[in-house]
Amino acid sequence: MDQDLISKKELLELTGISYGQLYRWKRKNLIPEDWFIRRSTYTGQETFFPKEKIIARIDKIINMKDGLSLDELADMFSPSLAGSMLKPEELLKRNIVSKASFELFAQHYGTAESYPFQKILYAYILERLLVTGEMSRDEGQGLLQVLENHYPKFHGKSCELIFVRKMGISAFALVSSPVEWYFDSGVKMVARLNLASSIEELKAKLM
Repeated sequence: MDQDLISKKELLELTGISYGQLYRWKRKNLIPEDWFIRRSTYTGQETFFPKEKIIARIDKIINMKDGLSLDELADMFSPSLAGSMLKPEELLKRNIVSKASFELFAQHYGTAESYPFQKILYAYILERLLVTGEMSRDEGQGLLQVLENHYPKFHGKSCELIFVRKMGISAFALVSSPVEWYFDSGVKMVARLNLASSIEELKAKLM
């Protein structure tokens, strides 16, 4: 059995939740359908889950369900884009972007009275990669261009951002997840971001 999978029985024992809770959260779209993986075992068909993802998700649900309704949690976990609009000063006040990142963002998109959620997401991803110090401002412009040109094609589906560099030349790619990438030895994987996770983190900041 794959090292990164956990059985339903082990999951319930580890987290202390009930069978009923698990499937109620599934019905409420708090846990994605494709995380329920049916496999044949010597005892018959059993259900398994991606271990790290399911444990992290259950931990978030347990810690946040007293402050938010299940419907609000489902919206936060959804990879679809929300309808929020934020003014530039709110982006800074909520620590979604730093002043330096916002200046770069505004160079690309211009200064507006407010920005829709999709643009806020782009600003948030820009901030995350710039703050590591591994992405230059010029590369940041390339990142924003790739997001603007290609992210809308995913229509709310889960995808990953891949950032690589070879001999000083950088490239960005958006790919449907999950996917495995293999490069020659001269290519450095600078960053790999799951955009659904980034949307989840951003929605939590906006609540």
